[in-house]
Amino acid sequence: MKYQYILDRLPYKSSFRFVDEISFLDPDKVIGHYTLRADAFFYADHFPGNPVTPGAIVTEIMAQIGLVVLGIFLLEDEAAEPAIEAAEPAIDPAEPANGPAGRLFPLLTSADVSFLKMVLPGQKVTVISSRVYFRFNKLKCRVVMQDEAGEPIASGVFAGMIIKNDGRIKNK
Repeated sequence: MKYQYILDRLPYKSSFRFVDEISFLDPDKVIGHYTLRADAFFYADHFPGNPVTPGAIVTEIMAQIGLVVLGIFLLEDEAAEPAIEAAEPAIDPAEPANGPAGRLFPLLTSADVSFLKMVLPGQKVTVISSRVYFRFNKLKCRVVMQDEAGEPIASGVFAGMIIKNDGRIKNK
């Protein structure tokens, strides 16, 4: 996969990783896709007999693709300037966020999201994110989630920081 080296750096385990594929990535834009699993942990209780994806999960999908994927790419680019078409670097599976930029920990600092449609189990969504700015490791993006027909599901402005971490999260 063309962008596997970015996917390998996402710091999420399988039950909370909401990125299946990246179809486009450059310093100003990312397009990614995710298919909601019908057996996902949140559907049993939201809502029994009529499952709907919680808005918090829709927001998380938008943040992971629209902010974290782009942020990791920008930090990797800043740290090592990898060529997109270059050979995939070796990844230590024990260190999922390992790479030239070090261990990465994403922090969502703000999100302003408008929800337009429901997202149902089994539905494939596409997230398109455009960079507003990236400075001092803070990234701000305009993010849109679309259904398979290209109709908007949700849109918003997200901001966050991706910090290098030695594996221990600390509050100061």
